[in-house]
Amino acid sequence: MRPPLRRLSRVAVGMACAALAGLLPHMASAQTARVEIHPFKTLTLTDQQFLTGAKQGGEVVIAGELRLPESSVARLPTVVLIHGSGGIGRNAHDWVQVLNGMGFATFLVDSFSARGLVSVSANQALLGRLVQTYDAYRALELIAKHPRVDPARIAAMGFSRGGQAILYASMKRFQGMHGPANAEFAAYIPFYANCATSYIDDENLADRPIRLFHGSDDDYVPVAPCRAYVERLRKAGKDVMLTEYAGAYHVFDGANFKTPVKAEQSQSTRACRLAEESEGRIINADTKQPFTMDDPCVVRGPTIAYNAEAHSASVKAVTAFLRATLKLE
Repeated sequence: MRPPLRRLSRVAVGMACAALAGLLPHMASAQTARVEIHPFKTLTLTDQQFLTGAKQGGEVVIAGELRLPESSVARLPTVVLIHGSGGIGRNAHDWVQVLNGMGFATFLVDSFSARGLVSVSANQALLGRLVQTYDAYRALELIAKHPRVDPARIAAMGFSRGGQAILYASMKRFQGMHGPANAEFAAYIPFYANCATSYIDDENLADRPIRLFHGSDDDYVPVAPCRAYVERLRKAGKDVMLTEYAGAYHVFDGANFKTPVKAEQSQSTRACRLAEESEGRIINADTKQPFTMDDPCVVRGPTIAYNAEAHSASVKAVTAFLRATLKLE
C-alpha cells in the first residue's frame, strides 16, 4: 500500500515543531570538512527543445558547491539541491547546514550566474521551465563520479521552480532523453513545486520515492494541482506522498521572510492549466492556445512568507525520509 496524501493540522505541525526544537541546533552546528566548487557543462534549452529531445541549445558551464561533512564514511550519501526563481537563497543554505549536520554531502547547483541571470521571478520567460531538470541530470552525472560520493545514494531536492525541475526529473521519458546513462537519483524531494502542467506520459516515473512538501495557503504556486497529480500517481502505483502544511505560504522554509512579502512584480501561473501536445508544444488547456508568459492567466503579486512550524516539521520529515531511504550510517 502506498503512503497517502497527508494534510497536517496546526496542532500536528505544532507537535512536530516541539519535537524537533532540540534537534535543529545540533544539526546546524555541524562542521564541514571540505568545500569544493565544481564547474560542469550543460545546455540552455527551450521547453520545446527539451521535450523533443533536441540537443541544439546553447552550451554553458555552470557550477555547483560540494560540501563534504566530517565523516569516516568512505562514500557519502549526497543530496543535489536545485534553487528557485530567485536564485540560491537562505533557505537552500539552511538546508545544506541541516543535511551536512546529519552526515550527508550536498551539491548546491547555481543555474543562473553563468547564464547572466540573478532572478527570473518577474520574467519567467528568461529561462525555460525544464532547463533546471537538464541541469539536475548533468549535476548527477558529475557528482556520481566523485570519489567521496556513493553513486547509489544520491537524492534530489528542489524549491519552487527547482522543485518542479526535480519532480519531473523523475519521468522515465525525460530520463531516457536527457538523463545520464549510468546514474539515477535515489529519491526526489520537491518543495512547493508547480504541478499544473500535464506532460505526455507523466505517470510513467522512475521506481524511486517522491515526497512533495507544500503550504495550503500558497498563492504563488497553489497546492491543488499537486493534490490531483499525486492522486493520479498513486493510482498508477507510484511511491509518492504530498505533505501539506496548514496556513503556510510559498517559501515557508525561508527564514529571511519572517515578515511576509507581497511580491508585486513576480509572475504566477496559479490561474493556468497547461498541457503538452505533440512536438513538445505547451498549450493553455482551457483555451487550447499556445502558452506564453503573456497569457492572460498569468498574474502578479503572490505572497512569500516564512512559517516556523511548517519549516521545523518539514526538516523533521525530510531528514527522517532521507535517513531511511539513503541508509545513513
